[in-house]
Amino acid sequence: QVQLVESGGGLVQAGGSLRLSCTASGSSFSTSVMAWYRQAPGKQRELVAVITSDGRTNYADSVKGRFTISRDNAKNTVYLQMISLQPEDTAVYYCNFLPVRSWGQGTQVTVSS
Repeated sequence: QVQLVESGGGLVQAGGSLRLSCTASGSSFSTSVMAWYRQAPGKQRELVAVITSDGRTNYADSVKGRFTISRDNAKNTVYLQMISLQPEDTAVYYCNFLPVRSWGQGTQVTVSS
């Protein structure tokens, strides 16, 4: 069974930066599409960024130019570098495969104004 462990969240002021990490168990990581999702209070979970096994990326319009997804297949880890954070980025951030498998616990990102 795949396990996903997210880390790196925290409380930052608007304009600040954070780098999230997600480590996945299992041998299929290097050949899998990975993604970051987020869920803000009272809202549905949304797809934020995607990275293919060969490093191609795609982003939601709301984060384009501010967030960067990357991966290290040797470490079974996917990253989300976030800059110029805004209060509307406040959410629990999750990583997962695409298509999704079981969810991890997520990591809370809170951006104060």
